[in-house]
Amino acid sequence: MERESTEFDVLIVGGGPAGLAAAIRLKQLADEAGRELSVCLIEKAAEIGAHILSGAVMDPRALTELIPDWKERGAPLDTPVSEDRLMFLSETGGWRFPNALLPDCFLNHGNYVVRLGNVVKWLGEQAEALGVEVYPGFAGADLLYDENGAVKGVVTGDMGVTRGGEPGPNYQPGMELHAKYTLFAEGCRGHLGKLLEAKFDLRREADPQTYGIGLKELWEVPTGRHVPGLVVHTVGWPMDAATYGGGFVYHLTGSLVAVGYVVGLNYTNPHLSPFEEFQRYKLHPEIRKYLEGGKRLAYGARAITAGGLQSLPRLVFPGGALIGDDAGFLNAARIKGSHAAIKSGALAAEAAFAALSAERNRDELVSYPEAFRASWLFKELHKTRNFKPYMKNGLWLGSLLFGVDQKLLQGKAPWTLHNTADHTSLKLAAESPRIEYQKPDGVLSFDRLSSVFLSNTNHEEDQRCHLRLKDSTIPIAVNLAQYDAPEQRYCPAGVYEIVHEEVGARLQINAQNCVHCKTCDIKDPTQNVDWTVPQGGEGPIYQGM
Repeated sequence: MERESTEFDVLIVGGGPAGLAAAIRLKQLADEAGRELSVCLIEKAAEIGAHILSGAVMDPRALTELIPDWKERGAPLDTPVSEDRLMFLSETGGWRFPNALLPDCFLNHGNYVVRLGNVVKWLGEQAEALGVEVYPGFAGADLLYDENGAVKGVVTGDMGVTRGGEPGPNYQPGMELHAKYTLFAEGCRGHLGKLLEAKFDLRREADPQTYGIGLKELWEVPTGRHVPGLVVHTVGWPMDAATYGGGFVYHLTGSLVAVGYVVGLNYTNPHLSPFEEFQRYKLHPEIRKYLEGGKRLAYGARAITAGGLQSLPRLVFPGGALIGDDAGFLNAARIKGSHAAIKSGALAAEAAFAALSAERNRDELVSYPEAFRASWLFKELHKTRNFKPYMKNGLWLGSLLFGVDQKLLQGKAPWTLHNTADHTSLKLAAESPRIEYQKPDGVLSFDRLSSVFLSNTNHEEDQRCHLRLKDSTIPIAVNLAQYDAPEQRYCPAGVYEIVHEEVGARLQINAQNCVHCKTCDIKDPTQNVDWTVPQGGEGPIYQGM
């Protein structure tokens, strides 16, 4: 098929913190050198920031390096952390862990409670002001290679393809976007990032990545329940001691509270539902006291990379690089990733600009991983590298081991523990205790469909399903038979549904509900689900999440 094509110096796929930081840094360097540089950034969401979901408490260090006068420019970091609380919850109560005994990575002095979607939108404005060509609503659907096998860009997704895969009446073919270097910043479990890892064997020396699923709601609460800048983290209930999980309550300005829950996707019980765990979490006395009398404004969910340093793949390949959570730079121990994404994007941009200045095209940007290893980001990730492996020992022993690692050994233990793939951890349903979840009360706890409604998710129904099954028999023959169809529970949006009919059971995929969390792609026990991009501009439209 003949497609239109456009050439750029640098193409960036993904408009989150990493991609926008890379775009901004490239233009800064070009301006300093007095040279022209064409930089294009595409983003699958309908607008910049619409697919961004994070807690979030933000460390401003990388942003300050990138844009030193961000305060004067009106960056939406306007709620400094005023107090940290770490709570251990039982089913009916809880107790606060003394801050003096907490590792430094759990403390947030100097950080800001933010709505990361708003921060990203602001970064987009800074990028456009510098001359970056920013195109929201365009999804990177496939990779392009040159005659030497180097990445030469991407193809954006076709529009108007019917459910059967045929061009419809409104069909528009995608465009070829070519570049001398392409930086991939799709976020956690990026569609093209998966293809690149396989094509160039980028994980040959790395551990498997491990993940969590984060669920979040934004609430407007009564004034008396609101403490601007208060950061509350919790561990314990509702998770059992053997399952990794924890919650947060972040107090923003304007009587807004972000409440959320993270479940490690290495959980073993196929009956566990992260969505229901989050709903009952809000009913705990220590959490409901912040929410009672308030109004839920928004809901969303997103997978989170958590493997740390030892799960980082090789970052470069001929023609490009992985940045941000497409590589997995999030620091799970700090519950932070935006600062790491910004730093990695800036480092990759500097490597790409140096290569272009030397008139090199589509080679490996080896100076990018070298610069990373010399940076404060490497030191930070190295210090906390054993956090997630320690937590495989359960809450109490894992917390003790990590506390010793951080407080006594200062993160300099002479060992590095390893991660295993999350999809391998499920036990058989017959060997696992069932979990009884209460019906939602409609006041503090809610069902999936009313929650998805608040995410403003929309997909054109007459298009090819973007959730592809490699083998259509596996959902019934394996997942239902052995694991009681866990996709019905690990999906936070009601996408997967087992329908029982006279002729037997079948899996129904309600792709229009998908909030692009990628959990199905990660947790499916046989790795039978391939999450691909839908038409550009579709999915959730988060408002400052």
